[in-house]
Amino acid sequence: MNGDVAAIVAAAGLSKRMGCCKQLLQLGGKTALARCLDTLLAGGIREIVVVVGVQGELVAAEAGRFPVQVVVNNDPAGDMASSLRVGRAALSAATRAVIVALCDYPLVQPATVAELTMAHAMEPGRIVIPSHGGRRGHPLLIPRTVLEELQDELTLRDVVRRDQRRVSFLPVEDPGILSDMDTPEDYRHLCGLLADLEACRT
Repeated sequence: MNGDVAAIVAAAGLSKRMGCCKQLLQLGGKTALARCLDTLLAGGIREIVVVVGVQGELVAAEAGRFPVQVVVNNDPAGDMASSLRVGRAALSAATRAVIVALCDYPLVQPATVAELTMAHAMEPGRIVIPSHGGRRGHPLLIPRTVLEELQDELTLRDVVRRDQRRVSFLPVEDPGILSDMDTPEDYRHLCGLLADLEACRT
């Protein structure tokens, strides 16, 4: 467990490309949100802030089954950056770094979360982005001081790209960091991947 690393789960999206609430889609008997929260907890994160939208009552109820703090992004047109600002305001004073987690990547493994926190312990001032097979993925870890740079006119990408010298890439043996879920086709693909993974474990 790394007590100074928290997580913000951006779960306020409207899932327009999916056509339904992706946070509550079932994957292997769990919702995408539940898989994300289970992964963070199993990876050693104990402070988790889940940001839901103004119409996110069902998402908030699902998050409420876990030991997390739920906050609301009251901007109905808010993007991920606005959700991160809302989540940032709810962090405890002890937090020194934040894992930015998305329900869009529900197959991330707990070991990746643990590796991100260990990388932070080695280089606490750096943004840490996991990579697999030479491709960058999610979630990423951001020092709190860097997250404070996320002002109204900026996106998270703007902040990350502001100074490449403070970015580290962390190779991980986890293809889940690349498994995005934006469309119904993505969802069906991830269901197939998950079924294959479960078959390998039996």
